[in-house]
Amino acid sequence: MNIKSILRPIRTQAVLAGSLATLAALSLSATTAAGAAKAEAEPTRAKPTVVLVHGAFADASSWNDVIKRLQHAGYPVIAPANPLRGLTGDAAYLNSVLDSVKGPIVLVGHSYGGSVISQAAAGDPDVKALVYIAAFAPDKGESALELSDKYPGSTLGPTLNSVPITLADGTAGTDLYIKSGEFRDQFAADVPTARTDLMAATQRPVTSAALEEKATASAWKTIPSWYLVSTQDKNIPPAAQRFMARRAHARTVEVKASHAVSVSRPADVTRLIEEAASSVR
Repeated sequence: MNIKSILRPIRTQAVLAGSLATLAALSLSATTAAGAAKAEAEPTRAKPTVVLVHGAFADASSWNDVIKRLQHAGYPVIAPANPLRGLTGDAAYLNSVLDSVKGPIVLVGHSYGGSVISQAAAGDPDVKALVYIAAFAPDKGESALELSDKYPGSTLGPTLNSVPITLADGTAGTDLYIKSGEFRDQFAADVPTARTDLMAATQRPVTSAALEEKATASAWKTIPSWYLVSTQDKNIPPAAQRFMARRAHARTVEVKASHAVSVSRPADVTRLIEEAASSVR
């Protein structure tokens, strides 16, 4: 048998295989280049800024464990000091903070902070989601005190210590603190004593006028809302929280926790905030 006749088909197959490999490599290179071009043309969307607003008898450090989780997930976070002097002034202050933020915002409020975000976010096109954490969500004409008294269950009143003060405009006012000896049981019963001792000592007082002042706006009527109900809350009755969440058509979760849920259950709080943030487009 002629050896050339044997080798000829083998050489032909080798040439064909080499051609196919070359075509495959070229195709892969073209696909990769196209994918890279598309990725360059469509950059990764920046995450919204999360603004955390604390309520009465707390300060911005009450968000610390939530902030750590959000920052780890890549979210820019701001936790300003809420003045707690009066709803109109507190909302105006928060407006100035929001004006300093570029891009979309997820606005989160705890307790009385919910009243502040409801008023401050009204008419702000950059606020894309509201998250209420065991918080007040008043309608126009309602006060935090009125909502707290709407359903039985709050034991806050007897634990308060009233301190006469002089306000910035020279008028008399009243600051409210939770008595140190009753702080843990009333505010943060599921938080270790070593931590609640610090929280009680550093609590920010709220004026009685702030809790009595009626809201003039309710942003939850036009901005998508999320709500976390603390089922062991002794400040805002869980029934009142469910009422406000239902009225706002908020996406709602319930957590077995005290009023200080951002301290005792930061993972649950963060999860709800991230759910709200993922809706921002």
